[in-house]
Amino acid sequence: MKILSYNVNGIRAALKKGFAPWLEATKADVICIQETKALESQVDTSVLEDLGYHHYWFSAQKKGYSGVAIFSKKKPNNITYGSGIDHMDFEGRILRADFDEVSIMSLYLPSGTNSDRLDYKFQFMDEFQEYVNELKEECPKLIICGDYNICHKAIDIHDPVRNKNVSGFLPEEREWLDNFIQSGFIDSFRYLNPEPHQYSWWSYRANARNNNKGWRIDYALVSKSIENNIERSFILPEAKHSDHCPVGLELKF
Repeated sequence: MKILSYNVNGIRAALKKGFAPWLEATKADVICIQETKALESQVDTSVLEDLGYHHYWFSAQKKGYSGVAIFSKKKPNNITYGSGIDHMDFEGRILRADFDEVSIMSLYLPSGTNSDRLDYKFQFMDEFQEYVNELKEECPKLIICGDYNICHKAIDIHDPVRNKNVSGFLPEEREWLDNFIQSGFIDSFRYLNPEPHQYSWWSYRANARNNNKGWRIDYALVSKSIENNIERSFILPEAKHSDHCPVGLELKF
């Protein structure tokens, strides 16, 4: 089972940049999308159907903002739209597909770009941890893919010293992610890839991507119960439909 996660920074823009032929070439079984910035009705979904994908969308109430989706070759047994927590669901940040082997979530965790949003990010993180603690009872084989908007460790950011007071690399954010992973997950990329200078997001400023001055803020966290099913994990920086690139893993059942 090949699973990808990709913050596309606008699905309509990504489609214009060749997203569909790229997706076909990946042969992904499931792809979790973040920042769709669109309602399903605003997207030409026939291109996805032509590639053999079932598609599910959970958009923000605010048009052109946030939103997550899951595209899957196999029809899921069940789709859960949102978390049941109103303020999270208003912004379209959580979508889950349950299959025989695993449950896969597409997550778009808020960024903390200003003080109001940083406070909201911490509220979201705390309530999301509680939500997942309960969810694991129902879905013990859980994979949470998405844009967490947090670099976990110094190896995950190009300049840890200068960014230590920047949201996305604050000690409190990193501690939360550390505790979240330790609550029963594996960072599937780091599990198999200990090398530095591997990132999933680059600023549009200062030629950051060409200079590989990036951040690793996109993850595929895998329940420890399926640790032995992890065959491969990877980042695809050559995919350039967005300021992010896809992350992925392959599982064998």
